[in-house]
Amino acid sequence: MARILIIGSMEAELGIAARIAAARGAKLAVAEGAAAGLARLRAEGADLVLCDVLHDVAWLIEQMAAERIACPVVACGRPDDADGAVRAIRAGAKDFLPLPPDADLIAAMLEAVAGDPEKPVVRDPAMGALLARAEQVARAEASVLIMGESGTGKEVLARHIHAASRRSRGPFVALNCAALPEALLESELFGHEKGAFSGAVASRRGKFEQAEGGTLLLDEIGEMDPRLQAKILRAIQEREIDRLGGHAPVKIDVRILAATHRDLATEVAHNRFREDLYFRLAVVRLRIPPLRERPGDILPLARHFAERYARANGLPLRGLAPATEALLLAHPWPGNVREIENTLHRAVLLAEGPGIGPDAIDLLEHRPAPNAEAPVATRPIAASAPPVAALVGRRMEEVERDLILETLSHCLGNRTRAAEMLGISIRTLRNKLHEYRAVGVTVPPVPGQAPIPLPIG
Repeated sequence: MARILIIGSMEAELGIAARIAAARGAKLAVAEGAAAGLARLRAEGADLVLCDVLHDVAWLIEQMAAERIACPVVACGRPDDADGAVRAIRAGAKDFLPLPPDADLIAAMLEAVAGDPEKPVVRDPAMGALLARAEQVARAEASVLIMGESGTGKEVLARHIHAASRRSRGPFVALNCAALPEALLESELFGHEKGAFSGAVASRRGKFEQAEGGTLLLDEIGEMDPRLQAKILRAIQEREIDRLGGHAPVKIDVRILAATHRDLATEVAHNRFREDLYFRLAVVRLRIPPLRERPGDILPLARHFAERYARANGLPLRGLAPATEALLLAHPWPGNVREIENTLHRAVLLAEGPGIGPDAIDLLEHRPAPNAEAPVATRPIAASAPPVAALVGRRMEEVERDLILETLSHCLGNRTRAAEMLGISIRTLRNKLHEYRAVGVTVPPVPGQAPIPLPIG
């Protein structure tokens, strides 16, 4: 269940967005202004902030940064208020939501911050066995370590475990440990007291306290700094945490789930991850097989995403042509479920006629490892790419910009997938996009939202 903070009047059009979000399962909190919203973020946290541009979005984002509150802010306003949209985006707002709101766009935003609320789509016996094991341990209190390649659905499985647990009525709070720098991550996890650092003008509860009575998912925990690993170990052992600048420990009642794409046993052997923390987290270990190891899930997932994005975009429901099914089954899916989701989202938008034909399927080129067996042929996306010689004479920053924007466009605005393809962190990608917006470059939008072209200068 996504936690949404609404900053603005519920009597205005923003109230419509709030009611749509609530109808789709979001837990709402409301504040009349930016200062009141900041106070609620300190006390309760949120997964997403919707802030009316009539309020001081720039001040809110500046204060959140000073107090190390990592939560996306979406500015909301009338579509004819271009100046308000530009000011908000330049101030650091993640996106702009036109009012009155579109229900499908609200749904896409909730999905982006809360993951897939539905039961995992499972048909292959390998995944069926895994899901049965997950449901078996869900009602216990033991920590669970979820392992798997990027894009296999680790957070989806974690949410499913929470929903099947005795803590299902409590909050589910997720934090990506790879997405934040160490100082910000520590504050996000443990909270802080007033005066703990420059900008800490009030006390704030961290993710551990926000997840009280529920479940905390530490996603990509293999990327965490060893110093923070020690603090996590103490929190698990003692069932208490220390806020930054605090004078007394705070008791917690939280179940810990952790996820990683790394082999933590290998990381322990190379002294890159604490052995004692590994054993605390891995009371139960669940490995999600990559999509290539569970071919029985390929077509059910494809049909699921085709239906979802047809409904989300107001398009007719189309089935998969037999040739399309053969193409999907032959592909190795290096990007796993995330790749098949993006592929079918794109196919729904490009398809013509009664069904989704092969021409609507744009697959990533599969590059086998050295000495690996040659895979079944796929359609490369770079077949018509210009030779390297065509880049001679261009500035390096221009080439980098075009590569980033083209990759982001290919991923339909999915920042996480684009960062993985580019081999950079999501934080680096966001900084680059912010730089491009600042000079008037149109950036591909997140799924379900139109781009906002900014004026030069």
